[in-house]
Amino acid sequence: MSKGNTKATVQRIGRSLSGMVMPNIGAFVAWGLITALFISTGWLPNEKLATLVSPMLTYLLPLLVAYTAGKNIAGLRGAVIACVASIGVIVGTDIPMFLGVMIFAPLSAWLIKQFDKLIDGKVKAGFEMLVDNFSLGIIGTVLAIIGYYLVGPFVAAITAFLTAGATWIYNAKLLPLISIFVEPAKILFLNNAINHGIMGPIGIQQAAETGKSIMFLIETNPGPGMGIILAYWLFGKGQAKSTAPGAAIIHFLGGIHEIYFPYVLMNPALLLAVIGGGMVGVLTNVITGAGLVATPSPGSIFALMAMAPKGDTFWVLLSVLTSCAVSFGIGSIFVKRNAKRMPDDSLAYAQQQMKSMKATSKGKLKPLAAKIVFACDAGMGSSAMGATTLRKQINNAGYDTKVLHTSIEDIPDDAEYVLTQSSLADRARAKAPNAKIFTIDNFMNAQEYNAFIEELLK
Repeated sequence: MSKGNTKATVQRIGRSLSGMVMPNIGAFVAWGLITALFISTGWLPNEKLATLVSPMLTYLLPLLVAYTAGKNIAGLRGAVIACVASIGVIVGTDIPMFLGVMIFAPLSAWLIKQFDKLIDGKVKAGFEMLVDNFSLGIIGTVLAIIGYYLVGPFVAAITAFLTAGATWIYNAKLLPLISIFVEPAKILFLNNAINHGIMGPIGIQQAAETGKSIMFLIETNPGPGMGIILAYWLFGKGQAKSTAPGAAIIHFLGGIHEIYFPYVLMNPALLLAVIGGGMVGVLTNVITGAGLVATPSPGSIFALMAMAPKGDTFWVLLSVLTSCAVSFGIGSIFVKRNAKRMPDDSLAYAQQQMKSMKATSKGKLKPLAAKIVFACDAGMGSSAMGATTLRKQINNAGYDTKVLHTSIEDIPDDAEYVLTQSSLADRARAKAPNAKIFTIDNFMNAQEYNAFIEELLK
């Protein structure tokens, strides 16, 4: 398998993992807020409302993940059978069974999809509903039993092993070393897979036992990325410097971490800065014992503060500040060194903006008929931001059109133009072979959209 195919495969797996969780992040946030507020050690202890915590964690959240995973693979039939099968996994253990659901739910949906293909066109007229309902019911029953007796206990053993490993690393004061792997993987747009597919399940298990987990702070800490953006803001040149203030707001307050990835990719030496910042942030949390009650998503400073349990708010903030300071300190060295080789195009940028503003002021925007899609890995963060920026650039050129944002896997069949990050371009071409693909790496850089807009206006 080629390097490109391997990367695409890893990203596809990561997309599958994050695609199960991200549509349900609101429910996870609700559970986290209820936990932070109403448990006995919460901000507003309430014995009755605290009874919501356990059922949500044990049943609601895993079943939402199962439903989404099944629907992603086989539509509503996949969603239903995924829930039926997953209930066996959930009831068969005494721990929150997110990992088991993330494995078994997609498999269950895939099985019903294969069964439907097998009988397609072979059912006699009038018996379709009967076959559909009973096939799902029978297969779902079998899968629920398998989940109860085999999958649940097996995954429980794996979860116990992973949790024990994470605990050992934590007790051995080696947890900061995990940043050596996490930070570079994030830059390859595997952040959602790491956070929701790996850190999340382990963190939920720890939070269920102790009320909080450091694992929720490893990938989501905005400090390392903020340090990089500040270094460009103060010591960079041209587009990198001019776009840094907006990127800082989007990253730190909005929680869209993908915004700083291009700043690192344009100078790979900055990986040392984010690794250093990540390690110091984790070390700070190890020393202070800080953690969160649930995954903060998006990774905004507001979300981190909301998910911090009572007594940990200051320590969580301290870990963000220390990681930012270290990342900024290391990153500034490389940004200064690289700035001497970067062309100063700030004037050209300003002139382009002025030209666009004049075009808009001349009159009413003209409608433009085109199916434009901005796609990213999960379809909820960087693609939404890119779609907004692109539509603004089209408006500045005197035209108006709708720009959709979606995940790579959900690009519509009738898409005419698809914009995405360069690292996701191969997947976009495979999903939309008839669309014209354009790559955008710095979502805040207006000039990166020029080639597409020129092509569009032809």
